[in-house]
Amino acid sequence: MKRIAVIGGGIMGRGIAYSAAVAGFKVHLQDLFPEAIDIAKSSIQKEMKKSADRGFLNPGEDEASFNRITFTTSLEEAAAETDLVIEAVLEKMEIKVDVFQKLDKICPYHTVLATNTSTMSPTEIGAQTGRPEKCIAMHFFNPVHKMKLVEIVRGLDTSDETYAIAKRAAEKMKKEVVEVNEFPGFVTSRMNCLIGNEAMNMLMEGVASAEDIDKAMKLGLNHPMGPLELADLVGLDTRLRNMEYLYETLGEKYRPCPLLIKYVKAGRLGRKSGAGFYKYDTN
Repeated sequence: MKRIAVIGGGIMGRGIAYSAAVAGFKVHLQDLFPEAIDIAKSSIQKEMKKSADRGFLNPGEDEASFNRITFTTSLEEAAAETDLVIEAVLEKMEIKVDVFQKLDKICPYHTVLATNTSTMSPTEIGAQTGRPEKCIAMHFFNPVHKMKLVEIVRGLDTSDETYAIAKRAAEKMKKEVVEVNEFPGFVTSRMNCLIGNEAMNMLMEGVASAEDIDKAMKLGLNHPMGPLELADLVGLDTRLRNMEYLYETLGEKYRPCPLLIKYVKAGRLGRKSGAGFYKYDTN
C-alpha cells in the first residue's frame, strides 16, 4: 500500500493528507472547488513548516512530505490508481453515498474505500457500492496531525483484510487504533455529543458561563479541552448534523439543545465563522 487518495479539502481532509504524506504515502488530495484546493495547499505547507521549525519534523522533511501530495479537482485523477481512499466530505449521508458510488466506478477493485464519518453507517454507505466488503469507516480526530486516535469501524460486510489494511495505514501514520463494531455514533461521538449537548443546556439554563463550564471540565475531570471550546473547534453546524443523526437513530437523549440550533441559524458556527460560544480573531 503506497498511494492514498483523500476526498475533501476541508479541515479534516487536509489534516489526513498531511499525516499520510508525513508517513511516506503518495497522496492525492481532491476537492471540487479550486479555492478549497488553494486553501488546503497553503494550510498544509504552513503547518509542515511550523512542525519543522518546532523540531517535530526533521530538516527537509517538511518539503519532502509536501512534495508527496498532489492537489486536484478531478476525482478520476485522485482515485484511478490508489490503494486506499479516505473520504472526508460533508457529514450528510446522500453526499457520502454519491461519492462512494463514483469511487466504486473509478477505483481498481483492490482499493479500500474508507469514510471519515464520526457518526454515520459504513454498512449503509458500502451497500450502495459493488464492494461492501472493502468499505469501512476511519474516524480521525481534529487536529489530525496532533490527535493520536483513529476509530476503525467495521460495517456488516467489512472483511478482515479490509480492516487489516485500514489498521496498517493508520498505524503507519503513527495513530493508535480502536476497533468498533458499527452502531450509530461509534464510541467517541456518542459520549462527546452527550457531554457537549449537556454543557449547552447548562449554558442555556444559566447554570454557569461558557468559560466556567469549560474550566470545570478541564480542571475537575481532566479534559484537555472544554466541551464548548471543542464544539466551536469542530463547527457548530457539524455538531448539529451529528446530533440530528443521533437523535434520529438513538432517540430522545440526543435531542439537540435549542441553543445549538439558534446559534447555527444565526451563523455562529464556531472558530470558522469567528463566533460560536466564544469569539475568535479571524484575521
